[in-house]
Amino acid sequence: MSRILIKICGLSTPETMEAAVDAGADMVGLVFFPKSPRHVSLSDACRLADIARGRSQIVALSVDMDLPSLQRINELVRPDLFQFHGQETPEACAAARVMLRTRIIKAIGVREAADLDAALPYVTVSEHILFDAKPPKDSDVPGGHGVAYDWSLLKALDLPRPFMLSGGLDPANVATAIATSGARAVDVSSGVERAKGVKDSELIRAFVAAVRSAEDVKE
Repeated sequence: MSRILIKICGLSTPETMEAAVDAGADMVGLVFFPKSPRHVSLSDACRLADIARGRSQIVALSVDMDLPSLQRINELVRPDLFQFHGQETPEACAAARVMLRTRIIKAIGVREAADLDAALPYVTVSEHILFDAKPPKDSDVPGGHGVAYDWSLLKALDLPRPFMLSGGLDPANVATAIATSGARAVDVSSGVERAKGVKDSELIRAFVAAVRSAEDVKE
C-alpha cells in the first residue's frame, strides 16, 4: 500500500504542533473560526506555523471568510494551503485560489450517498476534496464533532482529484476507516483530543503510527 497523507487539524499549542510534526504528519491545520474551540489568533498562528514550516504543510482552515481576511492570513501566516469548511461556492474557491496564489482543500459534509454529489463542482478548483461528517443539526460549527458516517460510501468514488477522509477518526478506528473507504488521505481533529479543543501529544503520535501501520497491510 502506498503512503497515506495524514493531516492533524486544530492544533493550538507549540507542544502539540511539535508532536504532530515530529510524528510525521504531512499536514497540520490551524483553525481561523472564532466559534470553534480550536480557533487560534493570528499571532499564535504565526508562532505555530513557524514550528511546522518546511517540515509539514501548513493548512489554514476558514469558514465563509471574506477575501480581505483570507489575504491577511496569507500574508502573515503564509500557509501552504487553505481549507474552506463552510458554504463557499466553487466560484469563491476559484477566486481565492487565484488571488491568494494558493492551493485549496474544500470540505463537503456527508450523511448519505446523495451528499457526495456536492463535491463535483469543486474538483477543478481544489487540490483535495475532504469528506467530513455533517454536523449535528443544532450546531453552528461545521466540523470537529467526532461524528462518523458510513465510510463505505466513498469506496466507489471516481473523482479526478484525491479525496481526504474525515469524521469520527481516532487511533483505534483509522485503519478500519482506510480499508472501508479506500482513502489515501485522512484528517483528524477531535479524535486526538483529551478534551474538546485540547490536543493530546500521545494520541497524535498513536494516530500517525496507526495510519503508518495500515500502509503495511496488503490490499
